[in-house]
Formats: sequence, structure tokens, C-alpha cells
Amino acid sequence: MNVEQRIPFHFHALGNAFSGTFHRPFSHEIPAQAATSLPSIGGHASARVENFRAHHFVSFKAGHTYTSGSWMDEKSVTTIVTATLEGLNILEFITADRVVATLTSEGKQGQREAHIIALGSEFENLRIGGHPVKVTLHHDLFLKNPTHAELTKAVATLKNSGRIVATEDGAILCSLVEKIETTLPGVEIKGHILRIPHFGEIALAEVFAVPGTRTLTMIRLKLGSPNGGQAAGPEVLSQGQPWPPPP
Repeated sequence: MNVEQRIPFHFHALGNAFSGTFHRPFSHEIPAQAATSLPSIGGHASARVENFRAHHFVSFKAGHTYTSGSWMDEKSVTTIVTATLEGLNILEFITADRVVATLTSEGKQGQREAHIIALGSEFENLRIGGHPVKVTLHHDLFLKNPTHAELTKAVATLKNSGRIVATEDGAILCSLVEKIETTLPGVEIKGHILRIPHFGEIALAEVFAVPGTRTLTMIRLKLGSPNGGQAAGPEVLSQGQPWPPPP
């Protein structure tokens, strides 16, 4: 192995299919399902859960995650992390045939950050209250803004289009959602968040970003009445770190 590869790159990627905490009508916690962590030296890892059910709160036919990291050549590395839910049913109100969260990254020696993108993330036959929900994702947000500085400038312009964007101390909260279309009665759509009477809030394709790191949560719930609690999934994190100094 040459000197360049002897200088370790710190691989870091995480994924889980679903997790949640409910406090009404009774307390129930759902630990992270099909959770996966990539070893810091690279390699691969996967996990799978089938025919999951947690009371009336949530069920899915399968939840699975996969992550891998490796050297592409002597000076560049690549990482992928994917979390998928199949046959999802939340409170008999939110259903989807398939929801996928995926992040891939490529880093090169000398770069401070890897370029992380979310191509492959999608909602398949998402329905809320029996009504189809069409979600258009803005993949160019990651494709055209590889660094955190560029992403910060890009999301600053999104507020004018009605997106929900927050920045503080170098952290960014935004979404890949470009547009949500549905005929669900009574719903209020603001950016990537749907507010539904007597149900709560649903956030779609939400992104939390700090320098070198992206976290993508495809569905995040804040439940109101008659069920109370929070839940999220599928969710993935990818981090590209600079090469540390030689030992």
C-alpha cells in the first residue's frame, strides 16, 4: 500500500429505517430499526427488518439499510448509505409503497469536504388520508453546491420561493422538496411541511447540514391529536472528513 493510502481517511455513514417515541394515547418507544454504521476504515454493513408492527402506530413490510466505503483510486474515496421502507403504514393515515433515502459522496485528497448528493432518494406512491401526494425533489441543490459554503449561499435564495430555511452557527436546516401536490382537504403546505388538522405535521425530505456532513430524513412526524409523539425515517447521514496529518 502506498504512502497516500497509509494516511487514513475517516469513513463515516449511518442509516436507519424508522424510529419514534409516542406519548399518547399511551407511551411507546420504537428503537431505530435496521440501524447501520459504516466502520471508520471503510468496508460495508447492512441490516434488515421484515414484517414490523408497533401497535397501531406504524407497520412496514420491510426496512433495510446498506452502507459502504472504499478507495476508488490512490487519491479518492467514495461512500454510499441507503435506508429504505417498503409497504409503510403510519396510523392508517400515511402510506407508501416505498420510501428511499440515499446519500453518496466522493472525496479527493486535498479537498476539505467530500461532494455529497442524494440521487436515488424518492417517494413511491405516497398517500396521506387516502389522497395521492406528489413530491418533486430539487436534486440540483446538492449537485450544484458541493461545499458547505456554496450550499449556504444557495439556500439563502430559497426563502424567496417559500421554502423553509434556517441557518445558525454554520448549521443549515432545509429540504430537497421543490414542490408538493395533493388534494387532501384541509392541509396547509408550507415549504416541505404539511400541517393537517387533528393529526399534526409531516416534514418531507428534510436536510440538516454542517460542513462536511449531510443528514437526510425523508419523513419526520410531529403528531398532535389524538395521537401524540414524534417519529422519523428513513434517515441517512454521510460525512466526508479531510485527511488527518500522518501519524
